[in-house]
Amino acid sequence: MLSTGALRAHLLAARLAGPVATLRETSLRSYRLFAARDPRVLLGLDPVRAWGERDLLRLMAERCGVSDDPGHVSGPDVIDPDRTLAALDAFAGRLADAAERRSPVLFGTGHPHRLLGFYAGLADALSAAGCAVLTPAQGRCVDITTRFGVRTFTLDYVRGVALVREPGVRAPGSVTGAHTHSPLPVRAVLEEIVKARGVLPELVVGDHGWVCGAGQLGIEAIGPADTDDPAPFVGEAEGRVSVVVPLDDGVRPDYYRPLTRYVLNRACLSR
Repeated sequence: MLSTGALRAHLLAARLAGPVATLRETSLRSYRLFAARDPRVLLGLDPVRAWGERDLLRLMAERCGVSDDPGHVSGPDVIDPDRTLAALDAFAGRLADAAERRSPVLFGTGHPHRLLGFYAGLADALSAAGCAVLTPAQGRCVDITTRFGVRTFTLDYVRGVALVREPGVRAPGSVTGAHTHSPLPVRAVLEEIVKARGVLPELVVGDHGWVCGAGQLGIEAIGPADTDDPAPFVGEAEGRVSVVVPLDDGVRPDYYRPLTRYVLNRACLSR
């Protein structure tokens, strides 16, 4: 069993929390774009209230532990590891509730190169607990606007986790997928379920557009987010996202394994 103290030390050593690789300049730019309601950073969220840059800075200071000083404009951002731990405990509580109810769950990631293993471990545990891990709309094409223009991606699942890939890049089932912030994949998945009169997820676990897109549509959603992604934290503040875990979402994939172990222990889902 991984203790809270041991995980806290790991968060700092792996730079998942504490001073992280995300630059303050990058985060502040995202806050400016979010305040202007730029869809690239809204991630599918339609905020209820107007969020100015100072509002977002205060929110991110409260939820992540970043500096609330608007004069601090450069250098690495900082995530408070104690806020990460508290959010992981809440995250584990949601998973435990889903396992107890045997709820259908959907997993999806826009960070397959980094976070696929984290989600896959959770998906395995929930499946073993009797939850249906949903995998609808496999192979469906989704047109997503990128910095290179509109590109067509294909929905795929790896170990029960949804991702998108450019057709022909890798065979279905391979672990390499595309990085995306778009909410269109989760919308496509949910649309396919409705068309087929299938079972909708009662919980969506993911990041970026997966968590914000699901939360915006009224489905309980939880997941991690970095300091340059204010949308999930705004969704949490407005009651559309249940739990957001502040952490660096771009470190080595194996650095997330202790988080999986910790969450599953806390949720009493370890095997």
